[in-house]
This record gives sequence, C-alpha cells and structure tokens, in this order.
Amino acid sequence: MIDIENHHQLVAYLQQSGLLRDRDLSRCTNLHGGVSNRTVRVDFADGDSWVIKQALAKLRVSADWFSDPRRIHIEAEGLRWLARLIGPESVPAFVYESHDQQLLVMTAVPDPHVNFKELLLTSAPDPHHVEEFALLLTLLHGNGYEHHESLAQVFADVSFFENLRLDPYYLHAARQLPEAAPFLARLVEGTRKRRLTLVHGDFSPKNILICNGRLILLDHEVIHFGDPAFDVGFSLAHLLSKAHHLRHRRRAFTDASLHYWNNYMPRCGHAPWAGDLEAWCIDHTLGCLLARSAGKSPLEYLSHGERAAQRMTVKRLIDNRPASMPDLIKHFTDLLDDYE
Repeated sequence: MIDIENHHQLVAYLQQSGLLRDRDLSRCTNLHGGVSNRTVRVDFADGDSWVIKQALAKLRVSADWFSDPRRIHIEAEGLRWLARLIGPESVPAFVYESHDQQLLVMTAVPDPHVNFKELLLTSAPDPHHVEEFALLLTLLHGNGYEHHESLAQVFADVSFFENLRLDPYYLHAARQLPEAAPFLARLVEGTRKRRLTLVHGDFSPKNILICNGRLILLDHEVIHFGDPAFDVGFSLAHLLSKAHHLRHRRRAFTDASLHYWNNYMPRCGHAPWAGDLEAWCIDHTLGCLLARSAGKSPLEYLSHGERAAQRMTVKRLIDNRPASMPDLIKHFTDLLDDYE
C-alpha cells in the first residue's frame, strides 16, 4: 500500500498504472482539512488537475475512530451517480479508482474557487449561495427517489454511515450527555428504519466549493439510501452553529437558515417519500447541534464555552420541542442570548 502523501510513491504508482501516459506532471500538493483521507492535488503542465483521495483506516482525530478504507469505493459510486442526479457540473468528474490502493482519482475543481465554509466564516451568507445549497439537496433527494429501486440496492450498505456518523455523532454524544441519551437513542433507532431516498450524509458548507458562482459538491464516502432528514439537520446545524459563533452576524445567519429551509421544504415537503419530513428534520437538527458540540468531531471554531452553551440551549429545546423548523431556528438563536 503506497502513501499518496509521499509524492515519489504516488508518481511511481501513476506511471506504473498507465494513468500518466505521455502527460507532463508539474507538481503534487497535499490538501488538508479532512480527517478521513489522504488527499493530494496533481497538476499537469497542460493546465489540467486531478484530486486523488486515499481512505484512512484510522481517522485523524484525537479520539480512536476507525473505518474500513473500502468506503472510498462507495464514494466513487456516489460520484458517478451524482453526476446523473444533480448534474455533471455540480460534482467533480470520476477518473479512476483502485481497489488495491483504496484510492479515487477525480478532476479538480478549476481555479479560482472558494470553500463555502471558509466564506461563511469571513463574510455574511449570500442568499444566492444559500438558495443553491438548498437546491442541490432537493435535487439529490428528489431525483434519488425517482431512481429508488436501483439506488436502494446500489447504496444499501449503511455501515459507513453508522461508524462515521451515527456512532461518533449521536451515540458518542449520548454517552457524554446522559440527560440527552433517550432523545438521541430514539433518533438513531428511527433513522435506521427510515429508508426513503438517497442521502449524502456529509452535506455541509465544508464540502462545497464555489467556482464561477456555481456550487460543487464534494466528499461522498457516507452516501447511502436512508433518511433524508439527516442531510437537512446536518447542514442546518452548520448554519446555526455559525449563527452562534459569529454573534455580530447572528441575524444574517438566522435569516440564511430560514432561507435555506424555505427553499428546501416547499420542493420536498409534498414528495411521495416525505411523510412527516419536518418533524424528523427538527430532530436531526437538534441531534446534529448536540453532536457538533459533544460528539467525536466537534466544530473546531466553537470555543469551550460556546460548546457548553450550545449543549445547554439544545437540551432546553429537546425538553420543549419546537413545533416547526422556523420555531426551532428562532428559539435557538434567542436562547443563546441567555448564555452571553
């Protein structure tokens, strides 16, 4: 097994596998930010670029957190399917995968581009970006349901979602917060039963690049057929956590959260698979807000005090569950003032 962050090993592998052919490679650059993969950008003299990902067995976090590297092939399959479901312009193009080396090669997003998370941490959310973010998810869930017979088989494996999301996020938070454990246990049990449409499982601003005004979705290693409300809760928890952290922009992020919801729910709320979608989205938003302050992968920008305040705020909302998503968004940001 090569280490792709060792560029001599990587280049030798690319040559031996015939991927380079007569192309001139100009440089390799290690990319950072994720915890579950080695990631390297390969630039060619002709201006083309690839991104190569190699799955890690032990994730790069302080806690012991392990996952089978074979998940890289789930991501490769996700990449191929998402090009059909949300449009080839909204995901990198698949190039190659290796089962021996547990790696995936895809086209790089052209320069210049900006990471959506980094943009949100430095400026007020752009309503157009927020709307496009919601639209991507409606396409994924809606078009995923249109192909549900095929996708339910192709993405039947939920083991990576279990060991990269349900256990380190919800179940670990439950172990840290016994008073929230019954709520989180019910949420996990319900999530396991809800097999409705294609679910990305990592739908967050961190995994969005913005290039020429278009949002491009990355990182599909926990994609599966399951509960779409998880994607909504996971993404909304990121927007609301930034409303918490960036107090001077709290109103802007509160409005962005509402704008996101109001662009997602009307398109999906009456779909055949929706059912009691809003209720589950509320619970997953609460669960993810807890997980990002008490799970194995807390948001790095939240201070110790902010994590404590977020846990207390969410526990109050669990005890007095909001009747609607707009109520949750409003009450969450209002309650934060009690801890500041």
